Amino acid sequence: MQSPSKAPFEWLARLGYGARGLVYCLVGGLAVLAGVGAGGQTGGSRSALATLLDQPFGKALLGMISLGLAGFAAWRTVEGVTDADHRGSSRSSLGVRAAHIGSGAIYAGLAIFALNLALGRSSGSGSEDRAARDWTAWLLSQPFGQWLVGAIGLGVIGAGVGFVLKGWRGQVTAYLTCDAATSRWAVPLGRVGFAARGVVFVLVGGFLVLAALHSNSREVKGLGSALESLRQHPFGWLLLAVTAAGLFAFGLFGFVQARYRRIHPPDLEEATRSVRAQVRSTTT
Repeated sequence: MQSPSKAPFEWLARLGYGARGLVYCLVGGLAVLAGVGAGGQTGGSRSALATLLDQPFGKALLGMISLGLAGFAAWRTVEGVTDADHRGSSRSSLGVRAAHIGSGAIYAGLAIFALNLALGRSSGSGSEDRAARDWTAWLLSQPFGQWLVGAIGLGVIGAGVGFVLKGWRGQVTAYLTCDAATSRWAVPLGRVGFAARGVVFVLVGGFLVLAALHSNSREVKGLGSALESLRQHPFGWLLLAVTAAGLFAFGLFGFVQARYRRIHPPDLEEATRSVRAQVRSTTT
């Protein structure tokens, strides 16, 4: 029987995977419609969430999504700090854990954005590209800024390649506990989803590298503009539609993760001790 002090972490994680899945379904679904010329939009997570404002009970749904994203942010942070997945302390494992902590910060910001939408404090009209370009411009103005932006871009590209390889090799259920019948449809869904997510990461990272090379923050593109850039290629509408459909598949796979993900939440006291140890190790 699971310790009562561990249960909150598991519920936070499962709620979070579901909320992230819903966001990707919104992004991918709207972009598919845009790709086939049936309306929709090629936007990022924030603009996709903003479309819920016009739907029945949209603000209530945004409030629930905000709660889920906050849970996911908390879980990612705890997961990275305490090594809840028992990845170990190799260089690659530490890199994954650090990425999870960074992911936690990103989803915390998205949770706050969704909450502000639900409370009527934001219209959702802010440009995601502008936000990305603002922080890139600030970073470029710092010492070794071009190198930092370039390193971040290469890191994003590396993560994208990793996602594509994960989809190619079919290692998408490594942390799931599901029977053979579920795996038969969950594996292809996850493979397509991770591959599409990887393509988007490579695009976003590539634009960051260009910004570093040219020392120009206007080269940076957010998720929506990265998807839109696919239209510039031959059969661009098809590339956009296929990639967007893959993102929708990744969203659906998020619901699979919410149900079947193996989650080993640390004890609250254990997590507190681990965080304190991490803090002490970085200050000594």
